[in-house]
Amino acid sequence: MTTSTHETRIDVDPEVPLVRITREFDAPPEKVFRAHTDPELFAQWVGPRDTETRVDVFECCTGGSYRFVTISDGEEYGFRGCFHEVRPDELIVQTFTFEGDPDGVALEKLVLEDLGDGRTRLTSTSLVDSFAGRDAFVASGMEVGVREGYERLDEVLTRS
Repeated sequence: MTTSTHETRIDVDPEVPLVRITREFDAPPEKVFRAHTDPELFAQWVGPRDTETRVDVFECCTGGSYRFVTISDGEEYGFRGCFHEVRPDELIVQTFTFEGDPDGVALEKLVLEDLGDGRTRLTSTSLVDSFAGRDAFVASGMEVGVREGYERLDEVLTRS
């Protein structure tokens, strides 16, 4: 297991119902992008350490869609969405829906910034339709999933 030296920042905006996540990786943008778009790699790192991920559909291209299931303690949780814009090594815009709350759709934008020397800054924003929805999203345990997921991503990036 690799221990990350990078902080995952999770900020909520007081003016707009969004969550912003910022994280740096010791890998170039093309490797970070590939880990977000290759279903085999994606399944290895997304979510908390105590979960397993099964990818059912993953067409990461402009106009494509995805569905994956996380499995924890025998329970399955489905997530799905559509890719609105995908630009290799720099941008993914998608929707995100937890199937347990199908009315709660987030619009997500992931931007990869090349920091040079084989390093990348990832900035992800998730915009929902209400402050209550945003606060429920944050209270759902997403913080643990994001932090542990990015620690797992560090490990995937060192192997791939």
